[in-house]
Amino acid sequence: MGAFLVLGSLVALAGIGAVVFAIRNRRGGGDPKTNGMLIGGTMAAAFGIVIAGFSVAWQSAAPLDLNSTEAQ
Repeated sequence: MGAFLVLGSLVALAGIGAVVFAIRNRRGGGDPKTNGMLIGGTMAAAFGIVIAGFSVAWQSAAPLDLNSTEAQ
């Protein structure tokens, strides 16, 4: 399925790892480093899932031929 599937999966796993690390090392609610890791990890995980999903959708979709019919 391509390099984007591998890349997206790795980024998603790294983001989930950052979220788990930040939750386990949480020192109160006001630690800026922990909050930044939670936000960044969540964003990285979401980005990886979206990239991997688009890679799967791109590979499984039929080709679109817009030149086979008349213009409307």
